[in-house]
Order: sequence, then C-alpha cells, then structure tokens
Amino acid sequence: MIGIMKIGCFPYDTTRPLIESAGVETAATLPEIFERTVRGEFDVAELGLTFHLRLLEEGTPYVALPIFPNRVFRHSCVFVNTRSGITGPGDLTGRTIGEFGTYGQDSGVWAKGILMDEYGFEPETNRWVIGGLEHPSAPFGFIPHPHPGAVDVTPAGPGKTLNDMLATGEIDALFSANVPQCVLDGHPDVARLFPDFVARERDYHRRTGIFPIMHTVVARRDLLRDDPGLAGRVYTMFEAAKDAAAERYRRGRRLYQVQTMLPWTNALVDETLDEFGEDWWPYGISANRATLDTYLRYHHEQGLSSRRWQIDEIFAPDLLGT
Repeated sequence: MIGIMKIGCFPYDTTRPLIESAGVETAATLPEIFERTVRGEFDVAELGLTFHLRLLEEGTPYVALPIFPNRVFRHSCVFVNTRSGITGPGDLTGRTIGEFGTYGQDSGVWAKGILMDEYGFEPETNRWVIGGLEHPSAPFGFIPHPHPGAVDVTPAGPGKTLNDMLATGEIDALFSANVPQCVLDGHPDVARLFPDFVARERDYHRRTGIFPIMHTVVARRDLLRDDPGLAGRVYTMFEAAKDAAAERYRRGRRLYQVQTMLPWTNALVDETLDEFGEDWWPYGISANRATLDTYLRYHHEQGLSSRRWQIDEIFAPDLLGT
C-alpha cells in the first residue's frame, strides 16, 4: 500500500483498476489534471512530458516516475485545410499552423520531430497560432511558454477557435492531440496530412522501435525523500493496473472481445501482440529508452528546453534500473 495520498490521473483502461480500488481523482480533461498538478494539488499525478520538462527549467517539487499512461502514434495528428494546397509534408513550409494551448504540446513535439527527421520540416518557417480547439481560450496560464526567437508564435485572439479557423482556412494546418470537430463532422475542406496514417505509423514503429510517449507520472520530491520505498510502490501499483487491463484484452481473445462494441477488435489485438509482443505498453526505463531519448532530443531541438535533458536527470534514481 502507498498510504493516504492524493493521486490524480485520467481514467484510461490502464488506470481504471487503480481508480476503482484506490479512490484516485480524475478530471473531465487532461489540461485540468495538469493544471491542478502544477498548482500542487496532488502528491502523485499524471503530467505531460513537456509540462514536466518546462517546470524542470524553473525548479519543480515533482520527480518523474517511468510510468506512461498515455502514448499515441502521431502521424495522425496533423490536419490540413485542403483548399490551402497542402498535399504532403513538403507543402507545410511557410504556412500558418494552429496548436492547442501551447507551442509544443506533447503531441506537437512528436509530430514536429518526426516531420523534421523524416521529411525535412522546419518549424521556424511557419507562423504558429495558439488557442483553444473547440472553445476560445488563451494559451495555458500555468506553464512557461518557451520557443526559439526565430519562431513566430501568437495567440489565436478573442472569440477564435482552432477548429473554426481550420475549417474556414484562416489557418492552413493544425497539430492537435484531439481530432477537431470539423473532421468528425466530415467537413469537405479538411483532411489529415497523412490519410494513410496507420500504414505510416506501423512502418515508423517497425523501423525505429518507437511507440511515442505523451505523459508520465510524477511524485512529490519531498515524499520520495522521506519515504525511500515510495517510488517503487507507486510504480508497482500503476504497473499492476496496466497489466490487469492488458490481461483483459488477452483473455477477451477467446470470446472475440465481445465485451466491446467494435467489430474486428479481436483481430487488432492479435496484430498488436504479433507486432509488439506480450507487453505492448511497457513501463520502466529499459524498454522505453530509445523513445525517451528521442523525445528529449526533439524537445531541445525545438527550443523548448535550454539544454538536452538526460534520462537519469528526469526520473527517480531508484527506478532507473526498471
């Protein structure tokens, strides 16, 4: 047991067993979890990697644990207005691009980095507009907003939403962790940069071994100092919840995943196991070292951190061997 602590995270299938058994707090949105964490409301909480790294630059009361409740391939997260003439990555040069909340959300760090590595993308050639996706909002007020001086970053402005700006062509493209409503509604002028994103993401994983990590879990530094075994117990607790979720998918193969509403889920689980192995969502450092190193490189290359952080500076020392 980890004693009486205030824990916050989003209700993923990897965390639901923990939420149900330990009374973990959740929120309607991830930014709400992040803001409450930054304001010191939690002892242990989920936090976006870039949010944690930005706070490290200023000093933070939290230490990261190698627990990764949110990871998503990000070729799928770039949306374009088709009337802008963008048909491939090379057409992004000189465009106006939207991003939710801050320049360099975790999804944006990955998307920019992959485009830079594989397609020669240069973020400094673009004008970046930061705002709310479906509701007008200013850039996040609870974190720093670093970016290189050569990169043009401006707020979307009063009453503006990135969803509407993409649909009308006021922005040419959008880097978004969430699918904008205009895409869900089938707007005729909006599409993904990579319509074949599944094939591209599978190819990317096979070539690099990288399954992009968005979020980690952080714990208060003073609590870890006062209780040397706490980091390990929190790690074990989250890993057990994740393993329980994975086991439900494995057991569900026998019944063709009938507990879900999606046809062919069973085939997708089979394909995932074939491609990733039994532990397709690993926690710990060793299984994620290449992914974490790549993210830290992207973060520095994009001017979001003043130096390139190293893994052993980010995570709790007693969990570096995981």
